[in-house]
Amino acid sequence: PRGPSGLKSSSSDAAELQGELQEKIYSPLSCVRATLPSERAERATRSSCSVCGKNFTTRQNVNIHMWKHNGQNPFSCSVCGETFAQKVALIAHTAAHTGEKPLTCSICDKSFSYKYSLKSHVQTHTGEKPFTCSVCRKSFSYRNRLKTHMRKHTGEKPFTCPVCCKSFSYKHILTAHRCKHTGEKPFSCSVCGKSLSYKHTLKSHMLMHTREKPFKCLLCGNGFTYKKSLTTHIRHIRKEGLTCSVCGKQIPYESTLNEHMRTHTGERPFSCSVCGESFARKANMNRHEQTHTGEKTFACSVCGKSFSYKHSLNVHMTEHTGEKPWRCSVCGQCFARRERLHVHVRGGHTGEKPFSCSDCGKSFASKQNLSIHTRSHTGEKPFSCTVCGKKFTQKFYLNAHAQKHTNT
Repeated sequence: PRGPSGLKSSSSDAAELQGELQEKIYSPLSCVRATLPSERAERATRSSCSVCGKNFTTRQNVNIHMWKHNGQNPFSCSVCGETFAQKVALIAHTAAHTGEKPLTCSICDKSFSYKYSLKSHVQTHTGEKPFTCSVCRKSFSYRNRLKTHMRKHTGEKPFTCPVCCKSFSYKHILTAHRCKHTGEKPFSCSVCGKSLSYKHTLKSHMLMHTREKPFKCLLCGNGFTYKKSLTTHIRHIRKEGLTCSVCGKQIPYESTLNEHMRTHTGERPFSCSVCGESFARKANMNRHEQTHTGEKTFACSVCGKSFSYKHSLNVHMTEHTGEKPWRCSVCGQCFARRERLHVHVRGGHTGEKPFSCSDCGKSFASKQNLSIHTRSHTGEKPFSCTVCGKKFTQKFYLNAHAQKHTNT
């Protein structure tokens, strides 16, 4: 007998042919031609970016990726006109206008516009961080955060200012930087109305009104308004044996000990560039120099009184609020200002008088009292009556004298 092709066939040939047909029908790899290594290399070259070397599965994805390098954004929003390199990015952006969020988290009921956003959000509940940095092994919940983190290692700065050409690693830093050129201050304080260029600056500014101290020292429990203050505190945290060798006083910081020693040595290394007056602390010199310029940049939102320093404004605000945050650990008496607490402790409990007159040797519990006493030697009378011109050594005496003019 002849087979379908007209050739003779035996039963054994038929069985062999049937086996070959079954193998071709049921084997998924029967029709796939083996790819040579040279062909695989050529295919990889066709599917990789010629600029950054990133690989893609298809040439079409390479073309889409190249728009990032070429600056092409062919997809534009019909509402606000913002342009995008990929259609999926445009679709994600459009949801910001429509507000549509059909996908909801089953744990916290938070809604999302896209499935990948919901999937990433769920990882915040599970604690899963599947994306790991190959350099420092730090893990992230989101792929884009890993990508952003990698710029710390690579030094990549893909965001460039169109005005000064300065480059930045992160888009939000570029956005904040551009405010320097435009002068724009889009963030306003809801309490005092002050405008600020950066969102994080507004957040820090609000702490001045709330008096919140979110940064806690784990060593001593002290709270700080700003992270920078906490960092400085920890750097100079109290060491064992940090004691003044002259009076035996315990000093919490090394820098404070150096300042304290000047009360004994009389050293005043900081001099005013205008009048030459010397000071033991640089902060005091800066405060003094503003008496020459008359600059007072910090204004009270309640009464309008201006101050040269932010600290002085904060202290002044306690007069309006009635707050007395400084409490004596011995008798429990409270004070609006820290320096008044120190004077109270020295005068009422310890009897310490660290401020000595260089002329007569008399000691005082506060620097202010020493300054008043020194005028008895110098004859200085800095407080003048605006009506008759009479001068006084203390403001208290001037106020009492002024009552004579008002009564008459």
